[in-house]
Amino acid sequence: MVENAQFSEIFNAAPLMAILRGMGVERSLSVATTAWDLGIDVIELPIQTPDDIEALRVVVRAARERGKVVGAGTIVSLEHVRQAADAGAEFTVSPGFDLEVVRASSDAGMPSMPGVATASEVQLALKEGLTWLKAFPASVLGTEWITAMHGPFPQATFVTTGGMNAANAGAFLRAGARVVAIGSALEDPSQLPNLAALLEPAAPSAGN
Repeated sequence: MVENAQFSEIFNAAPLMAILRGMGVERSLSVATTAWDLGIDVIELPIQTPDDIEALRVVVRAARERGKVVGAGTIVSLEHVRQAADAGAEFTVSPGFDLEVVRASSDAGMPSMPGVATASEVQLALKEGLTWLKAFPASVLGTEWITAMHGPFPQATFVTTGGMNAANAGAFLRAGARVVAIGSALEDPSQLPNLAALLEPAAPSAGN
């Protein structure tokens, strides 16, 4: 069995995570700084190209100077796990549930968060000891999916990814998501005030 309870500590401060997908080095660092200044302490940087890996290295270095946490996303192979570890990622996130990838990541010292979209996947992940799960694609699954999964699986903690923005993040948090992952919304000045409001202590967030 493997487990990923470490995410409880990683996400102990805020209900939002930033995702920097395919932005290149300079833009990734700029958006990461925006996220950190806003109060979003955790960043996921998907690695699908050599440029992504270099961006991950650079953002990881900057994060360590500020005491922030950076993980690697779109981890779908053992090679991705190795690249994430070499770049200094502190955790990994996958779009689907691959137990071999999960175990390799855990063995490398990085808790892994697999993606799930069905009750069967949630059940299998929990059976392996994985309680933090990525609901993907969240905008397609909808808020009712989160609520429905908490009925039979109250021990599951969901991070919603895919199509999240300032307009729908609050609804997913109220439905029971513990964290909402935000991407391009961080580059939209009109959304920043609403994202900041979600980070305030009084903002509605449902944990489990």
